[in-house]
Amino acid sequence: METRSNHVLVGAVVLALIGAVVLFLVWLSQAGGNQDKHYDILFKTAVDGLAKGSSVTFSGVPVGQVESINLVPQAPEVIRVRISVNNSTPVLVGTFATIKGVGFTGVSAIQLDPPESDQRRLTGAREITCPDTNRDRVCPFGEAIIPTKPGALGQLLNSAPELLERVSTLTLRLTELLSDRNQKSIAAILENVQVISKNLAQRSDEIASTMADARVAIRQAGDAAESFGKLADTSNDLLQKDARPLIADLQRTVRSADTSMHNLDAAIGDARPGLQAFSKQTIPEVGQLVRDLREMSGALSAVAQRLNTQGAGGIVGGQKLPDYSPRKK
Repeated sequence: METRSNHVLVGAVVLALIGAVVLFLVWLSQAGGNQDKHYDILFKTAVDGLAKGSSVTFSGVPVGQVESINLVPQAPEVIRVRISVNNSTPVLVGTFATIKGVGFTGVSAIQLDPPESDQRRLTGAREITCPDTNRDRVCPFGEAIIPTKPGALGQLLNSAPELLERVSTLTLRLTELLSDRNQKSIAAILENVQVISKNLAQRSDEIASTMADARVAIRQAGDAAESFGKLADTSNDLLQKDARPLIADLQRTVRSADTSMHNLDAAIGDARPGLQAFSKQTIPEVGQLVRDLREMSGALSAVAQRLNTQGAGGIVGGQKLPDYSPRKK
């Protein structure tokens, strides 16, 4: 009887210990879970090297790890990476996430960069959280989203095709440049440069003399420019002192000519009625007088002609009839 009671007591104690261990493990897991914060990061570039369990660093300090990597069904070009970081990690508004390569092993990690001091002052050093309003739109996957910016590795991978194409084009052009024909042309150019250098070396004395003459010419040009400046100053003084009276006389002459023109216009206006009467009455009478004088001149010319041919009798007597003589049969 005592043996059975001892077995029951031992079994009860063992069960109690097992329950206490289970409760301790549950509490420990819950306590550990409460120390982590979860965020989503949406990448639009390849995430080569990332995997579940990859490291998450904040300014180079390890603060968490990658929990999952999934594609977004509505946008297959977007990759959603969920991370967990320590509860003490200051993930403030303005924090950016980038993919950073770890050495040359091909393994990558997520680097969190803190915001700048000016941005912290503007945002009030608030942490990235899901708002109470429009939660589904701002946090469509249930966790706050950390914005991204292209990292050095991502930029290199994105620009790799274009870089390779440019390298290929450059190689092709260098091959064309260094062809046999161009090499001969370059060799000829170098020979010509050598000949020119030799000729310049032989004529160094002439070149030095020419440069000396050029210095003298430049000095003379400077002196001429200075003299021209002095002449300009003298001309300016002359114009200001002597030309002012001449300009005043010219202005008075122009005013007098203007007054004379006004007087001439007034005189023409006064003589205009007489001119109109002369043109309408006198000119026709003069025309009639000229015609009468022409007729008189014609009559006098006829009298003078008759006087010359017939004498005074041609003017006093009548016209003499011709003598009649009978026609002989």
